[in-house]
Amino acid sequence: QLQLVESWGGSVQPGGSLKLSCAASGRTLDGYAIGWFRQAPGKEREGVSCLSSNDESPWYADSVKGRFTISRDDNKNMVFLQMSSLKPEDTAVYLCNAWGDGNDYWGQGTQVNVSS
Repeated sequence: QLQLVESWGGSVQPGGSLKLSCAASGRTLDGYAIGWFRQAPGKEREGVSCLSSNDESPWYADSVKGRFTISRDDNKNMVFLQMSSLKPEDTAVYLCNAWGDGNDYWGQGTQVNVSS
């Protein structure tokens, strides 16, 4: 089984930056597509960004294009989300996701708060 643990969420002022990390264990991430989702209070979970197993053409939600960057380091079994120019509407629990081998894996999430 693949386990995912997110970290480095926190509180930041509008315009600030955060870099979320997702550590994978149990299996190597090599061969898995990976992604970040978020869920704000009272709202449905939404996709933020995803990256295929061969790192081709990352996808970003329109709301984060140009501000967020997804990356992966399969040697370290890590996934990252660099977030810049953060806005209050980016406030949410951010969840790491990996899919492959016929399964869908989720982390427990890390809270991001953007406010002045």
